[in-house]
Amino acid sequence: MTRPIPDQPPEPAEPVVPAEPVAPAPDVTSGPVPGTAGPAGPVRAGAAPDGTVQDGVAQPVLEARQVGFTYRGAAAPVLSDVSFQVLPGRSTALVGESGAGKTTLLRLLLGLAVPTAGRILFDGTPLSPRDRGRMRAFRRGVQTVFQDPYSSLDPRQRVSRIVAEPLRSLGLVPAARWDTSAADLRVAAALEAVGLPADAARRYPHEFSGGQRQRIAIARAIVCEPRVLLADEPVSALDVSTRVRVIDLLAELRESHGLTVVMVSHDLAVVAMLCDHTAVLERGRIVEQGDTAAVLGSPSHPYTRRLIDSVPRLPVT
Repeated sequence: MTRPIPDQPPEPAEPVVPAEPVAPAPDVTSGPVPGTAGPAGPVRAGAAPDGTVQDGVAQPVLEARQVGFTYRGAAAPVLSDVSFQVLPGRSTALVGESGAGKTTLLRLLLGLAVPTAGRILFDGTPLSPRDRGRMRAFRRGVQTVFQDPYSSLDPRQRVSRIVAEPLRSLGLVPAARWDTSAADLRVAAALEAVGLPADAARRYPHEFSGGQRQRIAIARAIVCEPRVLLADEPVSALDVSTRVRVIDLLAELRESHGLTVVMVSHDLAVVAMLCDHTAVLERGRIVEQGDTAAVLGSPSHPYTRRLIDSVPRLPVT
């Protein structure tokens, strides 16, 4: 269990404390993990023991099939013929430069936009915003964490109400019993899971540092016990020491809560530490995908090699 972070006065810098050991990053010099197929191939059931298995192959919880998307009035598509699978228990990274289409793809995976071509599937069934019952089940199973912890939380609401919002909107706690302890217990459990003290529920977002606010956002995402967590650059707005602790928290939640994480990121170090599968986007197309160790250790596409070469490195003295 992550240790609680001490209370801090409004807008302090989060203290630098020794982080829990971070799970070792994949060895990017090694080849593909045994039991995986090529970049677009299926992953055998052994690689995703918590997933649904059919004919010896783990079935995807989320899938994009030949997805394309064009904004209204735009001359060129933002996404073209994008296909990949998110398997239970195998966290996936979507990487690429700014403008590659990563965030647009994440919006499609969240059901916030509808593809102009192809389909997004959840448990093998196409998402349809008009099917309210199906979308409610989807919202419970798939939650999100946004990039900016300063703008993603309502400053007028106490943390208890912010974290409880999914319970209320999804009807997981009946409205007639809302003032009972049912919601409070689930909020307290979510805050404890992300390492925040119990009295955090009574406070407002401005009383927390950036790292703590992102923990609140993560607590809001996991309070309804989702299966998939979609994260849009979840640590890019944080300082380096805080970033490490939030990555460690996501890795711990992945193990303790059985979460499958889908993360948009341009930080390849974060991807190597947290994600099993990586898809590389260039100008709205997936140019390479596969096991993270293979993609980062032995990239086959020139664009992927350029991304890796662009990572800053300390000079050798």
